[in-house]
Amino acid sequence: MIVLATTKRNLYLCEQIKDMNTPSNMLALGTKAPFFELPNPSKSNEIQSLDDLKGEKGTLVIFMCNHCPFVLHVIDKLTELYEDYNEAGIEFIAINSNDVEKYPADSPEKMIEFQIERKFDFPYLYDESQSIAKAYDAACTPDFFFFDDKLDLIYRGQMDDSRPGNHKDVTGEDLIIAFENLLIGEPQEEIQRPSMGCNIKWK
Repeated sequence: MIVLATTKRNLYLCEQIKDMNTPSNMLALGTKAPFFELPNPSKSNEIQSLDDLKGEKGTLVIFMCNHCPFVLHVIDKLTELYEDYNEAGIEFIAINSNDVEKYPADSPEKMIEFQIERKFDFPYLYDESQSIAKAYDAACTPDFFFFDDKLDLIYRGQMDDSRPGNHKDVTGEDLIIAFENLLIGEPQEEIQRPSMGCNIKWK
């Protein structure tokens, strides 16, 4: 029985390690932001759309969840970036597409708790069908997609070089460069590095 339990635990840990090293699929630049209408649990499940929420100058769509260590690693800096850039016309929209039956820590109720606990004000929507994650070709949490005022994709990839355990500071550098390039009318960086995180928990 002890051997069986140990084997199951090792298999579980191997699966966890595999799940935690998923890179972005890197959607083609220039792609139009796929439209969505999704409930916002923190707003009594009010249906909010991309057109309702998009920023005047740019829109960052973030696929994330409540429990992923990669999300927990960056959420405070992400909140800080939102406070810095929202008044400049850049909106953030977070979307949780995880299978909540298998991962109840990502349920809509827990989304509300997570938003209160981590004190972020940007919308956090629930993609129960996972159709929006598939439309964006999202792969991991967090996965970032930055669109201009015409909703054309101009940046996708990592927030910065920091990962849980690599001892690099969370700076938001790559997103900041993308935001600043947009705001001053400069071209985006040619080299864009994939985000890395836990895989989206597909049904």
